[in-house]
Amino acid sequence: MGAKMKAKVRDDPVVDGMDEEDRKSGKTSKSKKVTKEHKDQLQSLQEKDPEFYKYLQEHDQELLEFNDEDVEDDANIDTEDDDVDENVNFDMEDEEMQEMEDEEMQEMEDEEMQSAQETLEDDVFKEEKPSKNVITTEMVDSWCKSIQEDGKLSAVRSLMRAFRTACHYGDDAGDDSSTKFSTMSSRVFNKIMVFVLNEMDGILRKLLKLPASGGKKETISELMSTKQWKTHNHLLKSYFGNALHVLNQMTDTEMIAFTLRRLKYSAVFLAAFPSLLRKYIKVALHFWGTGGGALPVVSFLFLRDLCIRLGTDCLDECFKGIYKTYVLNCHFVNTAKLQHIQFLGNCVTELLRVDLPTAYQHAFVFIRQLAMLLRDALNMKTKEAFRKVYEWKFMNCLELWTSAICAYGSEPDLKPLAYPLTQIISGVARLVPTARYFPLRLRCVRMLNWISASTGTFIPVSNLLLDMLEMKELNRPPTGGVGKAVDLRTILKVSKPTLKTRAFQEACVISVIEELSEHLAQWSYSVAFFESSFIPAVRLRTFCKTTKVERFRKEMRHLIRQIEANSEFINERRMSITFLPNDSAAKSFLEDEKKLGTSPLSKYVATLRQRAQQRRDSLMESSVLVGEKSSVFESKMGKIPESDEEDDNRNDEGAAVFSSSWLPGSDSKAKPPKEEKKKKKKKKKRKMDEEEEVADDDDVVEDLVLSSDEDGSPGNSSGEDDKTEQVRARQQRKKQTPPNSSKKFHTRKFKKRKKVN
Repeated sequence: MGAKMKAKVRDDPVVDGMDEEDRKSGKTSKSKKVTKEHKDQLQSLQEKDPEFYKYLQEHDQELLEFNDEDVEDDANIDTEDDDVDENVNFDMEDEEMQEMEDEEMQEMEDEEMQSAQETLEDDVFKEEKPSKNVITTEMVDSWCKSIQEDGKLSAVRSLMRAFRTACHYGDDAGDDSSTKFSTMSSRVFNKIMVFVLNEMDGILRKLLKLPASGGKKETISELMSTKQWKTHNHLLKSYFGNALHVLNQMTDTEMIAFTLRRLKYSAVFLAAFPSLLRKYIKVALHFWGTGGGALPVVSFLFLRDLCIRLGTDCLDECFKGIYKTYVLNCHFVNTAKLQHIQFLGNCVTELLRVDLPTAYQHAFVFIRQLAMLLRDALNMKTKEAFRKVYEWKFMNCLELWTSAICAYGSEPDLKPLAYPLTQIISGVARLVPTARYFPLRLRCVRMLNWISASTGTFIPVSNLLLDMLEMKELNRPPTGGVGKAVDLRTILKVSKPTLKTRAFQEACVISVIEELSEHLAQWSYSVAFFESSFIPAVRLRTFCKTTKVERFRKEMRHLIRQIEANSEFINERRMSITFLPNDSAAKSFLEDEKKLGTSPLSKYVATLRQRAQQRRDSLMESSVLVGEKSSVFESKMGKIPESDEEDDNRNDEGAAVFSSSWLPGSDSKAKPPKEEKKKKKKKKKRKMDEEEEVADDDDVVEDLVLSSDEDGSPGNSSGEDDKTEQVRARQQRKKQTPPNSSKKFHTRKFKKRKKVN
């Protein structure tokens, strides 16, 4: 019955039509829902992952371009399949069918999206892999060969990109995806750096159609309006910019010196890049003031070449910068740093030679600053004002401008500065006239003698020296003992205990004799020598009568005899002249004798100079140099190249210099080998053991054995035998002494008695 009813219901056309329409409408609504969901998924995919959506548009357009008819066709196919399997699926509910179809569709879409994304990742990886090219030796060799043989511009550009990668190796931006090249080995790094630094100047000059060397600022100004400049100026800017970056990163002095030496040949191109020019001047000044080995010389030659070729574009900045750097490096002076400061001062003087009119403008300003400091000290008379004058920075600046006046005193540009500088030095010498500032006064007298000799002007420095001799500190016997040897070149002020020592008194008196002899020897061929030396001779005789130190009296008498002999030498020749003292012929008086140096004072000064040099050498050998390497400038810097051709011979040094490998993880020259470190540790340990043994031996009280000079002489064998016997006796006593020595025992016993009492 139920079956019949079912069959009847199915046979009813109205019912059948309704079922078919309902079924079709259900399928249609379901297809619309699926279509909407699919569109929403694609829309969200476009927003979340636009790259993947773009990839689908390019490789699987059919997946995106669909319409409702395709979905309806799929629905009709489903209905036909449902009619075929009607007996099986008739009892299923529509919701279950919809869920199954949704799950199937979702799985199919997930599989398609996953496979598409995998293919996209593979393609992207294939595209990115060649963009991260590792620079190899073969690539560099091929570029270098193409540049040298064919002059290919593409090879130059590739090499410049590799040069940029080498200069920026290890930076945070070194792994940027925008760069064409990436990592490299130390061998490739060295090859790129050496080739680019050696050959890039010639390559750029060929591209810009310039001479092989040289050039001025005017040449670059004309070049900037040409077509070649507009085409290739980016190569120049890249070359200088990357080289500047690597200069700021490197620490090895040999590598920096080689890089600056090669950049000097292209320095004229910096006229087109003012910002880079200022940065290069700043870097070169830093290396000039603080570098070691040959780096200061190379840096100075780079600066001088810039000033010669670019002229006014960099003169002011170089003059100001080099003076400021000099002041920063002369705050303190000792025996080791003295040569370094002298070298810096010589470099400043040499750089002023490039343009003397411009140098006069700067020298006038800087000397005026010194005069204002002295004026404040004279007016205010406070410790702070005196300290600004009586310091190494002020005194070294005075010596710098003194050397400049001495070098160019005959030139009309700097000669007017001699008088104000002399007035400043004389004021500084008399500012604090006490014995503790004798070293400073002697430095001032020395500067005045230099100016007098270079300009041919008489400066009365004898009063400054003779006033020192009349002070009580140099007239009475020393009460502070012998004392240590004093190097007056490295101090400005002495302590009160040092002031009373014999060594300080001798150094002061000997220096006074030397400087006074230098002053008198300059005018030992003058017609008026007898008149100019009369007062100094009288005051020296007075010092001989008043001083209580016999050795000082002996030195002064010898100097007085030389003055008297020189006066006789001049007076004999004055008898035959007929001109007046104010005639121009007086300047040529005894000119031939002056060239030969035949006067008694000239010969005496020559012996004093030899003695002073021996004394300075002995002080240099006896002084302990700790942590200072500037005293060996001459040996390390070697000979300064006089021409570019001589400097070209150093191009081959680049391979050896860069073989120290600046890249991380490579061997460096600065790192000593492990064996040397072990040897140093062993030597240090052995030295400590020896010191402990000596300390143990000192604790043992022994009788002092006095020996004569003959017994202690190296050639006397008996003295050595006595020493060996003393050492053996010392060791035997050390073995026989108990663990607690008598010295310790007595101290303990004394402490116990003190407690009992």
